[in-house]
Amino acid sequence: MVSNTATAIFSVALITIIIFIIRSLKVGKLDLLHKLYLWMAAAYGIWITALIIMRFTDSTNINALFALDAWTNGAGTFLPALFLCIAMSFVRGWEKMPKKMRLIFVVPLVTNVVVWTNPIHHLQYQVFSVIRSELVFGPYALVSGVFSYVCLIHSLVLLGRFAWRNSSRLYRRQCAMIALGGIIPLCVSMMATLTEGLTIAATPLSFIPTVVLNGLAIFRLHLLDIRPMATQRVLDWISDCYLVLSDKGLIISHNIPFEQVFGQRFDISENRYLKDCIKDDDATQKQIIYNLMTALDSCRESHTNITYEQALTVTTEDGIVQKNYYVAEITALTDGPRLYGFVIMFKDVTQLKRSMQQLQENQRRMMEQERLAFLGQMIGGLAHNLKTPIMSISGCVNAAEGLVAEIRDSLGDPDVVEEDYLEICGELDDWCAKVKDATAYMSDIITAIKGQAANVASYYDGGSFTVDELIKRITLLMRHELVSGGCRLVMEYEQAKDCEIQGDINNLVQVMNNLISNAIFAEKQTGGGDVTVTAEKQGENLILAVKDTGPGVDPRVKAKIFKEMVTNKGNMGTGLGLYISNAVVRGKFDGEVWLKDNPGGGSIFGITIPIDRDNNSNDAAGGLSL
Repeated sequence: MVSNTATAIFSVALITIIIFIIRSLKVGKLDLLHKLYLWMAAAYGIWITALIIMRFTDSTNINALFALDAWTNGAGTFLPALFLCIAMSFVRGWEKMPKKMRLIFVVPLVTNVVVWTNPIHHLQYQVFSVIRSELVFGPYALVSGVFSYVCLIHSLVLLGRFAWRNSSRLYRRQCAMIALGGIIPLCVSMMATLTEGLTIAATPLSFIPTVVLNGLAIFRLHLLDIRPMATQRVLDWISDCYLVLSDKGLIISHNIPFEQVFGQRFDISENRYLKDCIKDDDATQKQIIYNLMTALDSCRESHTNITYEQALTVTTEDGIVQKNYYVAEITALTDGPRLYGFVIMFKDVTQLKRSMQQLQENQRRMMEQERLAFLGQMIGGLAHNLKTPIMSISGCVNAAEGLVAEIRDSLGDPDVVEEDYLEICGELDDWCAKVKDATAYMSDIITAIKGQAANVASYYDGGSFTVDELIKRITLLMRHELVSGGCRLVMEYEQAKDCEIQGDINNLVQVMNNLISNAIFAEKQTGGGDVTVTAEKQGENLILAVKDTGPGVDPRVKAKIFKEMVTNKGNMGTGLGLYISNAVVRGKFDGEVWLKDNPGGGSIFGITIPIDRDNNSNDAAGGLSL
């Protein structure tokens, strides 16, 4: 019979199981492993309930004792099958029980039928008795016993093979924990079969470690929430490095890429604390570990993801020393307010950084090419624009020299009166005024050119300009090219004349000159014509547009004209101008460049710029500069 000590243990276990099942069901949706464990705990609770009742049943009431024994056998036979299901779900990472696995419960169901109908056929007991020496088993008892042994042994084999094939110490410890819960009842059952010294309570007592160990693994330590083999395989396949730490900084697991990049170099291995991996003689290694520990502290305090960049000096197989770059992202593993650990991903961004550097270098070269082309254009315009006033000054000087010679020759001539000298002085004043006008014009040209040239690599420190100032500079700089192309510049901007634009005027002058230059090229295809520049306010935006009446833009070019270096000029263009102009307008003025067909024929290139904006933040961040 059941002793008082065993009854007390079973009572505590039953109460604990009932409370645990009620609390677990309140949680809501449960995973497969949680459900299997609850079924196992419930079956064990039913089993020990019968044993507790048996303790207080009259030993002479054979019918009651038989019913209670059938009760224990009926519930107990499900435990080995459920233990096997838990082991298989753990090893194979099942989220849903395969239908074929339901066949494993056929034997427990048949056992229940056989046990409860034993008086009819005596297959389970030929002679029933609560005294072990008087009990005689029937032939079916061998079947149910073998089934229990097969379930337990098969479970242990699965766990052993999984632990052997998996190099992770964590997974091996998990397997050992689960396997221990199956070894104890297996050994006790074998002893009960081979000897007669054990009581009826021995086998159910041996299943207490099974229930406890599996419960701790599934619900307390969350070990079985991980799909070990599949997850580890996937993590080993990816190129990113990952590391799992406990909340105390204990290294739980990592994948093969992490082992190859960081683990071998810094002696980072499982079951060690991160702080213990620091080598006193390696300053670089110290810095990398300290950076990680600092980021972990920040993540622990804020419970938010922490990201930082880490450089690592490596030596390639060819003996070349180079720097690789990784972005470390730390995620806290939390369950409400409780912190369980951290997952750290090291993403290799070396190639991305090199590609970005190459892209920046290519952009720098393209901008330099555009700068040189633009400077050449400015120099040509400067030479032509200065030639006219210089010739004018030369003519004025020649005329002034003639007047001076006339004055010198007339000295002492009585026929030359004071009025004659005053007339000559008036003519000299006229020629001097013309010289002043020519020099003023030259000064304006040089000032505009100087501003454009100085802007090539300048740093903008804030400011504003009006549309009127913009148009005046454009008119000065484009005069030569307009004359050469047989074009006339028409300005329509009175409505927005005093509108202020935040930014560097030289940047926008260069963009507008590029659009006007393209319009002149288009007009030359049809023999010349008017290039119209308009400026108007639309809501909070300023719209600048350059219209031509040329042949228009090829539809194939139009679709990607601002995104790629394409051109409508054939071999006479590179596409650099519009590509960089678009980048300047976006980066410097927070605007956009657009293109549409001119209803009168040709094209309209336009710029939309917000009038009121905080430009300082964009330019301080390193906007494009031409």
